[in-house]
Amino acid sequence: MAQSNVKTTRLELMKTKAKIRIAAKGLNLLKMKRSSLVLAFFDLAKQIKEIRGNMLDSVKVAEESLRIADIISGRINLERIAAESAEVEAKASSKNIMGVRIPNLEIKSGNAYSEGYELVSIPTAIGDAKDSYAKLFKMLIEVAEKENSLRRLLLEIEKLNRRSNAIENVAIPKLEDNANYIKQRLEDMERDQIVSVKFIKSKISEKSA
Repeated sequence: MAQSNVKTTRLELMKTKAKIRIAAKGLNLLKMKRSSLVLAFFDLAKQIKEIRGNMLDSVKVAEESLRIADIISGRINLERIAAESAEVEAKASSKNIMGVRIPNLEIKSGNAYSEGYELVSIPTAIGDAKDSYAKLFKMLIEVAEKENSLRRLLLEIEKLNRRSNAIENVAIPKLEDNANYIKQRLEDMERDQIVSVKFIKSKISEKSA
């Protein structure tokens, strides 16, 4: 590897060694951050798996409650109350995991009835169906939110991997090569200087004799 553009001075050697220490410290921080994100990634993946497992049961419960509500209260009442209760409000925000912004959604149902009025105006069977589907809807939103977060964490982990590899396999080895080259050149120059001094001393001694 050509080192012709590297200054062979003791000051440059000190600067290069300082750069190596800084790069090594930065690499260590990147690896620590990557490890934390990997842990968060697997924790999130576990949560998604659990929610998806629970969703299967929730779908069955919701379908059964809807069937019962249809039988007891009739399709017309069911569709009327469903239409009056169809409004949903979503509040979007974000949270921070080791510098990665991930989405956070809060779902709130909005309708023409107050909570107290619903208790007395909506038949129990329809109320049960409504609650079952509200629970299922919330789970769907939660899964979508967590899957989006999972993708963002994965992208950040991949980015950290590229940066870590660049520092560990390119930047630090190059700096170490430069440091070794400067050190070798300084040692060669020092030996040459010693030889030159000895030669001059011998010539002076010869003239003095």
